[in-house]
Amino acid sequence: MSADADRPAPAGLSRLRLFVVLACLYLAQAIPSYLFAAAIPPILREQGVSRTAIGMMALLMLPLVLKFLWAPLVDRFRPLARAHRAGWVIITQVGVIAGIVAMLWIEPTDVAGIFAVGLAVSLLMSTQDIATDGYAAKYLDPKDRPIGNAIQGGSVALGVVLGGTLGLLAYHHAGWQTMVAMVAALSVIPLFAAFAMRETDPVASAPQAVINRPSILRFLRRPEARQILWIALIYRASEGLVKSMEGSYLVDAGVPLDIIGYLSGGAALTVGLGGSALAAWLLHKRGAASVLGLLGALRTLCFLIFALHAFGAIAGFWPIFGASFLQTLVRYMEIVALYSLFMTVTSSDQPGTDFTILSCAQLIVYLVGSMVAGRLADMLGYAALFTLATMLSAIAVVATYRMLSAHFADAAKARPEAPTQPLPEVAE
Repeated sequence: MSADADRPAPAGLSRLRLFVVLACLYLAQAIPSYLFAAAIPPILREQGVSRTAIGMMALLMLPLVLKFLWAPLVDRFRPLARAHRAGWVIITQVGVIAGIVAMLWIEPTDVAGIFAVGLAVSLLMSTQDIATDGYAAKYLDPKDRPIGNAIQGGSVALGVVLGGTLGLLAYHHAGWQTMVAMVAALSVIPLFAAFAMRETDPVASAPQAVINRPSILRFLRRPEARQILWIALIYRASEGLVKSMEGSYLVDAGVPLDIIGYLSGGAALTVGLGGSALAAWLLHKRGAASVLGLLGALRTLCFLIFALHAFGAIAGFWPIFGASFLQTLVRYMEIVALYSLFMTVTSSDQPGTDFTILSCAQLIVYLVGSMVAGRLADMLGYAALFTLATMLSAIAVVATYRMLSAHFADAAKARPEAPTQPLPEVAE
């Protein structure tokens, strides 16, 4: 199902070294991402910014959704003579740090200024993500994919703490400029991982480069890739409706900013890290269809609790704190399950392009939900918004489970000689 037959490991790239490099590379993306996704929205709400404006900040995800358009260029071109994907990481991370530093001269009430810098940073991070995901998909052994994606989930969790929680706490106790300076300094540390990357990408001759040129069409011509693309498009259709408004709902419910920071950071550091490891173990035991079905059911339960709390059927903060923790657990486990699934259909000659198309697909539905969530909350209220999310989540779970079961049944029929394995879709 994937082109795993010839994925040579670069000289000096041990299994442990690869894991450490990937952890640092994903941390480089997570720190600034959660500054804008977790810290800044509650700050804007405290400054009196409307929920509609906060919801439109989800447009900062637009480069992450559209990055499949230039993913073939990242797979094709080397920005530095001796480094392919490492060169892209170095250039983009330096740009990200410069963008964050520029926010020292922007006030927390300047929504337009924050949006402009955030969009530039998002463009740089999305390009870096193509290179990082391509590096992981190309050099991770198939049996190590769940572990590699669990490492990614752990790095994201740590990024929530460093970019989101510490950002909120720094703002709460020391102000805007201290928060920005701290995040910029933390973003320098993962930059050194780029110099530890090892690659074997050959420099192809001109005729061969044209024949093997990475492209979106080469991905779409493969039936198994199109099947997984459908899964990517439906599974997370409801998450943006809740996640983009969760911080605002907690603020409007009377939860202090520092408590929101402790909640998001504590969840990421505990259930987020543990959830990534748990997902890797479950994938080997039960397979992607069962794991994604279980996670979708738990996600639907979380949304239902938020809806009942908004209706007033559940009182107090502890139920929504618990739902927030459980939702965090589910989200980090989803990263491992979905991305391990995506890697099974990446080819060795355009891994960044193949993986990026699938990751963009699942972000498209998340972005659409995030963009309309603020407007729906202003028009209909939080209760109606969370109820809609609950219904969409339940529908997506059933559809995803049935499609995955059919997909792997077809794969098994196409390979009758292959021995039975506990997770054919991950450990091929």
